[in-house]
Amino acid sequence: MKNLNNIILPGQTIGIIGGGQLGKMMALASKAMGFRIVVLDPVPDCPCGQVADEQIVGAYDDSHAIEQLAKKSDVVTYEFENIHAENLDWLAKHAYVPQGTDCLKMTQDRILEKKAIQSAGVKVAPYVAIENIDHLHLGIHDTGLPAVLKTARGGYDGKGQVVIRHPDDLLNAEALVEQGRCVLEKWIEFEREISVIITRNPQGEVAVFPVAENLHRNNILHQTIVPARISKEVEERAILEAKKLANAFHLVGTLAVEMFVTNDEKIYINELAPRPHNSGHFTIEACETSQFEQHIRAIANWPLARTDLLKPVVMVNILGQHQDRLLEKIPELKDWKIHLYSKKEAKLHRKMGHVTLLRETVELGLQEAEESGIWHLVQIESGNPS
Repeated sequence: MKNLNNIILPGQTIGIIGGGQLGKMMALASKAMGFRIVVLDPVPDCPCGQVADEQIVGAYDDSHAIEQLAKKSDVVTYEFENIHAENLDWLAKHAYVPQGTDCLKMTQDRILEKKAIQSAGVKVAPYVAIENIDHLHLGIHDTGLPAVLKTARGGYDGKGQVVIRHPDDLLNAEALVEQGRCVLEKWIEFEREISVIITRNPQGEVAVFPVAENLHRNNILHQTIVPARISKEVEERAILEAKKLANAFHLVGTLAVEMFVTNDEKIYINELAPRPHNSGHFTIEACETSQFEQHIRAIANWPLARTDLLKPVVMVNILGQHQDRLLEKIPELKDWKIHLYSKKEAKLHRKMGHVTLLRETVELGLQEAEESGIWHLVQIESGNPS
């Protein structure tokens, strides 16, 4: 049922690389639209595999598994960035991958990513590429302290990074450099962390979701608050910056743009993710269209849908240490939208689900989440309230 315009129609098959919660929510949106789903993931009965029509159990660098996915799919997308470059290049030549490879390869390497952001005319924090320990010491001299050292490739939710506040932190920083190339960023004193989820289809049509404010704990997203508590001017500039990036990268699909906002309302781009994002989960209930449906519309070459916010909303992540408390509290949680990802083991700091609270104001949502006590559990590693 393929047609010459690369429009993917209900009844055709969407292939998803990666079977975690993002893949699962993509699959659920796709199924509602009438598509079939085949997912590639090395873990049998992964979250996405539980709702897909078929799962190919195989490693992401397994060429045979990639070939199977290509044969079974009318279009291929992905839920995470760390896809083997050679396999992605092969897929792009032998299957329909409307997102292409350039944006993904750029976001796989923080140094390439920062260069690309700057080339689009958008600001990032001052940074230095670090190849060895000598570069590290020279870089610290240039950026000053505090600074943040991150691995150039890999790392998420705070993994693969070290905050250098004083010389005592250098030992951990040097150990990170010994693992491979890094990027050293000047520490930005920010007032807010925000994100913009933007989607673009092959025709160049762009749609932007409401700007989200994000609060982190232990470098993991804890809460997303929408509308973000920022000025109208900052909101408009944040959206403009996201549009600049989407157009400069010839984006197809979804791009999450994470930003810092300083006290004097300057905006710096922190990181990019070329896929649906944790900070966009609020869109499932709180927007006219979810980020997952919008992403599928884009890769299927459909017109994009409206993204209007229906009501103020607070999204809170459920990590491994929170899940049991949430389950105990379910009989008391009126009008909570609960999403659990069906992962087999609830590990400390592992994302197990999220909840969404639509209220008349974000302050009411924040207060209700706090009063539930679900996130007051003591964390094993730090001994601090979660």
